This record gives sequence, C-alpha cells and structure tokens, in this order.
Amino acid sequence: MSTLTAARPTAAAPARPRRAGRTRKRVGKVLLNIAALVVFVCSVFPVYWMLNTSFLPNSAITAETPHLWPDEFTVGNYVKAFQNGGFLPALGVSLSVTLITVAVALMFAFFASIAVSRYKFRSRTTFIVAILAIQMIPAEALIISMFRVLDGWHLLNTIIGLSFVYIALVLPFTIWTLRGFVSGVPAELEEAAMIDGCSRTGAFWRITFPLLAPGLIATGVFAFIQAWNEFVFALVIMTRPEAQTLPIWLRSFVQATKATDWSTVMAASTLMAIPVIVFFLIVQHRMTSGLVSGAVKG
Repeated sequence: MSTLTAARPTAAAPARPRRAGRTRKRVGKVLLNIAALVVFVCSVFPVYWMLNTSFLPNSAITAETPHLWPDEFTVGNYVKAFQNGGFLPALGVSLSVTLITVAVALMFAFFASIAVSRYKFRSRTTFIVAILAIQMIPAEALIISMFRVLDGWHLLNTIIGLSFVYIALVLPFTIWTLRGFVSGVPAELEEAAMIDGCSRTGAFWRITFPLLAPGLIATGVFAFIQAWNEFVFALVIMTRPEAQTLPIWLRSFVQATKATDWSTVMAASTLMAIPVIVFFLIVQHRMTSGLVSGAVKG
C-alpha cells in the first residue's frame, strides 16, 4: 500500500505541464488571430475610405466631423469622373500595355528561371547576382537613357514603346520569383517520368509545368499590379493626351490653379482599381485550384 500511495503523485505529475502547454498554445493562437485581424483592418481601411469618400459630396469631406459611412450618398462624383473625359482611351492603353508586359515577361522569365535552376553553365552565379543588382538600381535613374532610346526608335507615345520599358522593369523581379518556384520542384520527378518512358520535354510539360502553374499565376499577379500602377515612365514617355494611361489620367484631376475635388479623385481611383480587383479575383480562384492539383499530382 505504501508503495502504491507513493507512486500515485508521480503518475499525476506530468498532467500539469501538459495543461500549461495547451494553455500557452491557445493564448498564442488568440494573439496571432488578433494580430492578423489588426493587419487586415489596417490593410482594408484605406480601400474602404476611398470607396466611402467616392460616394460623398466634397462638402462632407472637408467638414470637421468625419463621415465613416456614405450618409450623404451621391453618384455625382462618378459622373464628373466620366465627364472629365479620357477614361475609356486610358483604360484601353493601360490594359494593352499591362497584358503585353505580363505575357512577354512571364514567357522570358519562365525559360530563364528554368535555365538558372535546372542547368549549370558558365557565369550562372554572375547572372543571378546581376538580377539582384539590377533590382537595386532606382528606376528613375534610367528615365533619360530609355527616353533617348525610344526616341531614336520612334516609339514615343506608343503602346509598344511603353511595353518595352515595363518589360525591362518587371523582368528581373519575375525571373527571381519564378526561380524560387522552379527550385522548389524536385528534379527527381522528371527523372522518374523519363524512366517510365517519357521524353525530357514530355516529362517537363506533364509533370513539372502543372506544379509551376501556381507560381506563374502568382508572379503574373505581381507583374500585373506593378505595370498597372506605374506612373513615372508613363508620364515621361506618353506625352499625348490620347496615349495616356490611367495613372496619368488620374493626375489630371489635381490642378495647381484650383482646389482639388477629392470626391471626384476618389471616384476616379475606384474606377481605376476595379479592373485590378476583378483580375485578381479571377486569378486567385485559378491559383487555388492549381495549388490543389499540384499537391495531388505530387
């Protein structure tokens, strides 16, 4: 009896550390959820404020009391934005330049990332370091040289000329990002497919490419946003009113000779953001399905 009595406290002793560990995990999850909620609110609130302001008159915006919701709802700001003119031509130029940039940049970056990740060649490390070094150079430092090149090629105020510039700006980022996705796919999968009878090309397109599809889509989203929102090069290269992009069109609402109508600016900003949101929602669905499909095939 004495032996059993002495053994009972020893058997029950580990229960307290387990409970303490579970409590710590629960507290940690709660803190992480609170931090995620704070980050979400801080990220979404500027978008909500832009949308809210676009439905308020300018007098309500400049009032001392802030309006947290559109209690003086009006769509006159969107009417003013369209009456300002140039939205549809600027939308067409922005869509054309952005889609060309994303398609060409993804194509070149895809093959470059495959070469860097799968093959060993001379100056491979130099090429990777050069990609990083190019991204460190401020884009504004290249404006004069790019302007003179495009002027010599007679590509100023053209969609092709601006697309060349955007491709040069986006390409280093897309190569570096896709390189990480390609390196994450084991080369043994292709070797196993080749043992089963596939050619090297067939193994790549049937096994590796479906696993890289989510990476291509994710990289394309970032390239799309970067090209869509670019302002400085479009301002310098596209000087004609009919050739301006949406960021340049948005700049026309801010004038030095009169007060800025911030309600109209927010309405125009909302119109400019709608295509990006629609594109992201479509691509996000495909990105999720691609991730699931790649996990099953792996």
